[in-house]
Amino acid sequence: MESEAYSLTELALAGAAILVLICLSAFFSGSETGLTAASRARINHLSQQGNRRARVVSRLLERQDRLIGTILLGNNLVNILASSLATSVLILVFGEAGVVYATLAMTLIVVVFAEVLPKTYAINNPDRAALAVAPVVAVVVAVLAPLVHAVQVLVNGALRLFGIDIKPGQSMVSAAEELKSHLDLHGKEGTLHKSARDMLGSILDLDEVEVSDVMIHRRDIQMLDLSEPTSALIDQAMQSRHSRLPLWRDDSDNIVGVLHGKDLLRELMAARTQAADFDLDSIDLMAVAKEPWFVPDTTSLREQLHAFRTRHAHFALVVDEYGTLMGLVTLEDILEEIVGDIRDEHDPEEVVGIEANGDGSYTVAGSVTIRDLNRRLEWNLPDDEATTVAGLLIHEARRLPEVGQAFQFYNVRFDVLRRQRTRVTQMRLTPLSPDQAARGDGAGETG
Repeated sequence: MESEAYSLTELALAGAAILVLICLSAFFSGSETGLTAASRARINHLSQQGNRRARVVSRLLERQDRLIGTILLGNNLVNILASSLATSVLILVFGEAGVVYATLAMTLIVVVFAEVLPKTYAINNPDRAALAVAPVVAVVVAVLAPLVHAVQVLVNGALRLFGIDIKPGQSMVSAAEELKSHLDLHGKEGTLHKSARDMLGSILDLDEVEVSDVMIHRRDIQMLDLSEPTSALIDQAMQSRHSRLPLWRDDSDNIVGVLHGKDLLRELMAARTQAADFDLDSIDLMAVAKEPWFVPDTTSLREQLHAFRTRHAHFALVVDEYGTLMGLVTLEDILEEIVGDIRDEHDPEEVVGIEANGDGSYTVAGSVTIRDLNRRLEWNLPDDEATTVAGLLIHEARRLPEVGQAFQFYNVRFDVLRRQRTRVTQMRLTPLSPDQAARGDGAGETG
């Protein structure tokens, strides 16, 4: 009887130990999910407000490799120990069949109560879970630090045998890319409005977008020819909707100054004060004009925005590597890249560049930029080799298309509707399903 009682006591103690180990396993599983899924922005905010637990979470996340190593080590230790105890107990009760029973029972218990249940709670309440477990996890990390370090050395040594070198703290994803991923995720979930997502995404893209992508092309620049009479130039300046106008002499690439409307008005008022019947042709526009500022077409928008702020300027002329005038860029152009179109009372009526058709296609002006098209329609057309939709078509077609021709690229059908001389001014874009795209050649002329 004493032997039997002792055996029952021993089984009860073993069962209690298994229960404790399962609870520890659930703790480690939930801690891993909670700490890795916690919002660093919110944790940092709480830390700055003096929350001690948030500070502990921040310290743990600074060495995420050590944190994950500790949690995995602890979780595996308790899981293996719990399985071993369960196997020994069930063998004592059921004999050799206890191995099978132990395997089935422990698999079910560990998966449901030590993995799925705690991780489900933690993934739905990551910040709360991280703050709750942080103090205990910090102690475990400190206690197991030597063992975790030894394991990490062995892991790094094994990886080096395969030519993989892991450096502490290195990240495969940049901060900007991580933020973009969060924006895309919240946009798909509907928790972030599209306009806000586009605006924040544009700010993150300022380093990747060049001034050539947002500049006003030289074809659309209003410039003043100094060979004309001054009175005619003043009349053109007063009729213009632009406040700054480039001045050129002999050749349109030879920009010698930039005339500002306010400076011109001051000069006219000063001349009128001296003589009421002054001659407009007597005014020296070059004496009024500012020196032109030229910037390379490869300058990033972030660099140009910083340059605008440093020089207290709003206007720059864009040139290519040969010094040829490409266009002009203003502070407003950069701001519009971030917040969208900015119009005032002097701007002409907006010309619709993207118009939806009833059949699922879109009528698109050739001058629409690929970036605007992608943001408006949530497409993913490449903009590495071309800035505008017409430029992309010509680049992919490898020739100047004729009206009526159709091309298929990137699962989109391009139908040329209008052309003015060498410019494709209007086309119809039709998104294709995977089956429709597979039936075509994917990158050539159709029709």
